[in-house]
This record gives sequence, structure tokens and C-alpha cells, in this order.
Amino acid sequence: MIEDNWTDTEMNAEFDPALDKPREECGVFGMYSPHALDLAWLTYLGIFALQHRGQEAAGMCVSDGDKFHVEKDLGLVTQVFDERRLERVRLAGARVSIGHVRYSTTGSNLRFNAQPLTTRTNKGILGLAHNGNFVNAREVRNQMLMEGALFATTNDSEVMLNLIARESHMDLVEATAGAMQQLKGGYACVLMSRTALIGFRDPNGVRPLVIGQRDDGAYVIASEPCALYTVGARLLRDVLPGELVWVDEGGLHSLMVHPAAPTPCAFEWIYFARSDGELDGVDTYASRIRMGIQLAREHPVEADVVVPVPDSGIGAAIGYARESGLPFDYGLSKNPYAGRTFIAPTQEARDLKVRMKLSPTSAVRGKRVILVDDSIVRGTTSSLIVNLLRDAGATEVHFRVSSPPIKHPCFYGIDTAARKELVASTHSLEQIRQLIGADTLAFISERGLAEAVSGPGLCLACFNGNYPAGTPLLNDVDKLALEV
Repeated sequence: MIEDNWTDTEMNAEFDPALDKPREECGVFGMYSPHALDLAWLTYLGIFALQHRGQEAAGMCVSDGDKFHVEKDLGLVTQVFDERRLERVRLAGARVSIGHVRYSTTGSNLRFNAQPLTTRTNKGILGLAHNGNFVNAREVRNQMLMEGALFATTNDSEVMLNLIARESHMDLVEATAGAMQQLKGGYACVLMSRTALIGFRDPNGVRPLVIGQRDDGAYVIASEPCALYTVGARLLRDVLPGELVWVDEGGLHSLMVHPAAPTPCAFEWIYFARSDGELDGVDTYASRIRMGIQLAREHPVEADVVVPVPDSGIGAAIGYARESGLPFDYGLSKNPYAGRTFIAPTQEARDLKVRMKLSPTSAVRGKRVILVDDSIVRGTTSSLIVNLLRDAGATEVHFRVSSPPIKHPCFYGIDTAARKELVASTHSLEQIRQLIGADTLAFISERGLAEAVSGPGLCLACFNGNYPAGTPLLNDVDKLALEV
């Protein structure tokens, strides 16, 4: 049986547009235990640890080998899963679970697009949680529609699930590998049946996926190590690019579906991933420090203090201060309770919303400030922050950015703006400087970023337009979408 429960209240889960950043992708989590555990509670903890990766919807599936319970809805993890809803999904003999937090890069922010997605097949009930985008999803979906397939959502994850479900002559692992061979793009997924957990990653490794294990033998597959640590698991390794792994009563197994051609997303280290772990062997926090060091080497300037834009600019600002020999200080205070307040309908309201989140401190008064942030997308928030510092008495504001200029949209699971809305695609460096009102402006170079991450080759598509995992068929597409 499937129990798939929804509430009647749809929450306003839109991401805050005032904090002009690339929007988070999604977070996936899965557990397989050789003995019964409270997987509902553990999955809750796992997706809570991944909340930074998606803030529009949350959900989980839990199975005890017989029953298959599903809960999902719009909202933060703590909004969707109160004790009543946790109790509904809790199974006394639970052995397998998956969870998901979502930001909708493909498919509208609608309740029916929340994940995990589930379907009935000749292989039993399946549940899928997906991070990333399939760049040929529209083409494959249209072909499947002509062949009589039905779709209940507008997101590309269902294309993968339908591909797996229709291969009735294959076992689950074979069907999943076959679907991986048909879909292109950047993705990391967890898939569950009543008795097994599967994880798989695109051949470029654009989206992250890691494997961990608890002392009691339970395996965990998740987007980031922080989710492993939260449920008491230790990191074993990353899922390799192009690899499919599965856990069942026989333990952990692996199949290389594609030759690995690693180009993981640079923004994982710049901004998205939590700083308390490593991905593909690269420590996130240390890489952000190195970005700041490299930024100081490439773009020094005379100043009195280095100030981060909290929280994502902190690591790079520390590195910049170390390399420059200037003091680091918190010139901006972030209100921890203003993360999700209201959708601002006018520019004036959006300006006030930024002031609700950030306020200057006395550390900038009478100082020449180097302001360090991780990125500039539209430039609107950067301008507001520069004005905040000037109003607080900063005599100069020198803006330094630990990513190169974002000039191209992402097709692999990050929602940057459409290209025409990316300020660096339509303005020169000097024009951007004037737009945000800084005394000077500089970005880290692509080479400097690659050296700072110092790991495998990186996907830098949003900076240079070179897409290692392919692009949608339409040449004029601004964003990957299935809606018509």
C-alpha cells in the first residue's frame, strides 16, 4: 500500500528574491538499515541538515518492506513535519527511506511537484528524490507522451522515474542504469523500493552525492556530508561520477554506468555546500579561505578593514584578510530570524527587506572597507549593501567577489536569473561598479577559482558558457523548463 498524505494549507515557500543570489538546488537523502530503525525521525534530521539546499518543499518516503508511506508538502522541513505528520509516516519495522528538500529549478513551485515522487511498477512501488536537471528531459518526455506515457507533474524528475518504471523486463538496477544512459545533464538521485536503496550521479559529477555508514550497519546516501553526521554516520566516500550504487540485504554494491568525466559545479564550494564537510575530496571551508587569499593576490587595494557579507562571504573574507594583512571584522550584522518573512511586491519593499536581514555595525565607521561576497547576480542587493555601509560612515567601499562574473544561465540545477537579467552579461565591469556604487570592484579569475578549489576539473558554465554535461536542444532557451 502507498499512503501519500497532503495538507490542505499551501505555504508561501518562495525563495527570498531580495538576497540576489543563485538559488539553491535541492537536497537528497536516503537510508537503508539491516534492522528496524526510526527512519522517519532520522530522515527528518537528514533533510533538516540539507535545508540550505532547498526551501520550497520537503518530503520523505518510508518502507518496512510491506507498507510504503509518503509525506510531502510546500514549506520548510520544520513546517511540513510536525509530530503529527512524522507519526503518520513512521513505521515500526522501517528499513528503507528517502527524503528531499526542494527548490524548483524545473517545474513550478506547486504542491504536486514536491518530492519524493512515487509510482507503482511491476517492480513494486518506487520513490525518487532528485537534485539537478536533465537537459534532454523535454525531448524524452515528448517521445514518451507519444508512446502513451502519462505524467502527473511538470518536473523532469518524473521523466527519470517513468523511464525506470517502463522497463518491465529489467530488474531495478538494470532499469535505472538504462535510464541513466538515456538522460543527460547534471543530477544526483536517490531511489527506493520496498527493500533496496539506490543512489546515482551524472557522469560529470556536476551534482554531489556521498555515502556514509553508521556503527549499527545502516547506510546513508546524501547530497552532503553534513546530513551523514547529523544521523550519526561517518563519511565513506563520494559516489563517483557516472556511478550507480545500491544497498540491499547483501550490503553495498556498485556499477559504473558511464566513464567518469568529473567536472563538479564550482558553486558547491563558492556558496552552496555547508562549510563543515568536503565534496570530492575538497574541504569546503578551506577552499573558501583559499578563494579569499587568491582574490587578495589578484586584486589588492589600500583599505582599513575586510568585511564579509554574511554568511556566504565569511570564508573568503577571512582569506582576504590573512593574505592582505588587514584586520577582519563583522561590519554587517545578520538577523537570524528574518530568513523567510514575506514576498516583497515593490522595489521599496525589497529594499526594506534587505534592511530587515542586514544592518551595519560601528566597525565600518570612518573606515575604508573591503567588502567580500561570493557572487553578484543582478546587482540589486549589492547596491543596497554598499549604501548601508556608506550610511554607517564607511569612507570607501571596495567590493571583492570570490566567484567570476556570472554571465550564463545554469541548466544543471541552479536557478540563476535568465541571461538578460544577469548583470555581468549585459554590463562591463565599470558599469557594474557604477551600478552598485562601489569605489572599486573586482572578481576572482576563473584560473584563480580553479586553483583555490584545487580538486578535479570544475563546471564553470555560468561564467564562461562551456557546458560539460550538454545543453537543451533549443538554442534560444534562457531556462530549462517543462511547462508549456
